[in-house]
Parts: sequence; C-alpha cells; structure tokens
Amino acid sequence: MDDILIKAENISKVYRLPAEVIRAVRDVDLEIRAGEFIAIMGPSGSGKTTLLDILGCLDRISSGKLGILGRDVSRLKESSLVGIRRGNMGFVFQDFLLIPTLTALENVELPLLFARLPSGRRKAIGLLQKVGLGHRMGHLPKQLSGGERQRVAIARALVTSPKILFADEPTGNLDTKSGDQVFHILKGLNQKDGLTIVLTTHNNKLGSQAGRVVYLKDGSVVPREESSLYA
Repeated sequence: MDDILIKAENISKVYRLPAEVIRAVRDVDLEIRAGEFIAIMGPSGSGKTTLLDILGCLDRISSGKLGILGRDVSRLKESSLVGIRRGNMGFVFQDFLLIPTLTALENVELPLLFARLPSGRRKAIGLLQKVGLGHRMGHLPKQLSGGERQRVAIARALVTSPKILFADEPTGNLDTKSGDQVFHILKGLNQKDGLTIVLTTHNNKLGSQAGRVVYLKDGSVVPREESSLYA
C-alpha cells in the first residue's frame, strides 16, 4: 500500500508585485509519508511558512504538481481544497488564533461546528486532558499562559481526527520551558499515536529532534551545511 500522503514535484510559488517578483518557493521536490515527523528549517525569509501553507492547501502553487492522498490538487478550486483540509488536516499556528470569547473547551469544539460534524464534547474534553489541560477547560484564553494556549490550539487541531498535523513555528512565541512542553506533546502524538506531523521552526535544538529535517534557503531545498543555520 502506498503510504505517501503528500508528493510535491518541482513546485514553485511566485508573488508578482508592482515593483518586483518574489520567488518564495523554488522547484521543490518533497515526499511525506504516513507517520513521519518532518521539520522544515531555514533562516527568516527562506520560504518555510510559504512551503507549509502550500503543503497544507492554504496557498496555491505557481507551477509544478502537488498530490495530496493520491489526488492532484494543483488546480483545484478553493471549495474543493476546503474539503481536503477539513477532512484530513489539522493546523497549529504561532499566534494560537484562539477565539478570545470562548473557553478552552469551546475553542476545541469549534472545528466540529464548522465541519458540521456531530457534537464531540466528550472527545474535546479527552483531548484537553491529553495535552494536560483537563483542569483549565472552562478558562478563557486571556486566563491561560502562552504555553497553555498553544496546547489548546493543538487539541483543537486534533478534534477532527486529521491524518496530517501542520504546525507553523508552534514554539515561536513561547519561553524555553513552554516550548519544550509543546514539542514534547507533538513528539508523543507522532511516536505514540502515529500522527504525521510537518512543522516549521527556527529552533535548531527542537528541529533536530524531528525524524527528518528539510532545510530551505531562498526558497530552495538545500543540504544542511548550506542552509545558513549552521554557517
């Protein structure tokens, strides 16, 4: 059985501005298999977030071919991409993106409402317990620390049972201890639950713990020694 979840073939992303043309991603080839834990690393401006957004169907490629779960999504309409994301992908962002007027539990339940899935309060409670926040379910985001907010965001990303979890700089706004805790949760989801995880990070210590590291420089995949992170 083919276990390739994502296959990018010679993909590029070009932004055409009035004064310049920016090639954010350049001719990238990448395969992501079920159960992998991949860190995309590189200096600021290297194209990490753009590549993650493309792989997660949040942005479109300018050229090349992108396959998700065996389906060519390169030219699909946004309505079709929404269905692919909703049924297969979870997302965690650097800024948490929690709804400030909803409790932790309500934030976790929210994707079920958008996806028109049956109420999953029991599942949401279980996920908050899984990330160590069973005692904080009734708290608003402003009553939580940064690390706790990110753990709520992880639980929210998991509530629809995604095949792939994408995380864009998930520890970028956290102190060292909180960042380590969040990364430990992600590693556990991969190693114990077999969840496929793709994340971006500029943290060498954390990124090096991933099963595979993809290094970017100026939008291109490069060997580690050329990535500017270790120059």
